[in-house]
Amino acid sequence: MDKKSLRKKVLEKRSKLSKKDIIEYSEIIANKLYEMDYYKNAKRLMSFISFKDEIHTHEIIKTSISEGKSIVVPITFPERKELKVSEVLDFSELEIGFYDILTPKEEFIRFVDPSTIDLILMPGVVFAKDGYRIGYGGGYYDRFLSKLDKKVMKIALAFDLQIVDTVPTESFDIPVDIIITEKRVINCSEK
Repeated sequence: MDKKSLRKKVLEKRSKLSKKDIIEYSEIIANKLYEMDYYKNAKRLMSFISFKDEIHTHEIIKTSISEGKSIVVPITFPERKELKVSEVLDFSELEIGFYDILTPKEEFIRFVDPSTIDLILMPGVVFAKDGYRIGYGGGYYDRFLSKLDKKVMKIALAFDLQIVDTVPTESFDIPVDIIITEKRVINCSEK
């Protein structure tokens, strides 16, 4: 199945999750993340800001801030297809931006050098067990990751229904290291 068809199929499945399930599964996934040494040892964490029926990351961001971690979130520049990261000190610094996704208010934008990130929480639509993913089609993350040290830990947060055996890949695709779902933790390097 091509990327577009796979994306559509999984988005349809994900849209059928109830609000109750999304909240419950998100909490299970967040708790698994908090238990990981990668999370515990991370000083600067990059997290996507969830929207619609994605796994909720709002509590992860708030918890991480309250634990004294530096949290950076993506800001997209659609005209340049570019992604930059900005530090968030409080969740109230966010407002609705492009694609109806929360983004830092202009007065709270604090761009940060991406090379200072220890851990990246990755969004996506479809994930293969080998760590390759299908995003929303903009290519923002692959371009961003291509400039970072390959050793930076990339953890995808997803519902189990988003996991498939394989996805079509291209030369510029960069896999994640670990996928956390409500049912399992997949170490992609072991696949």
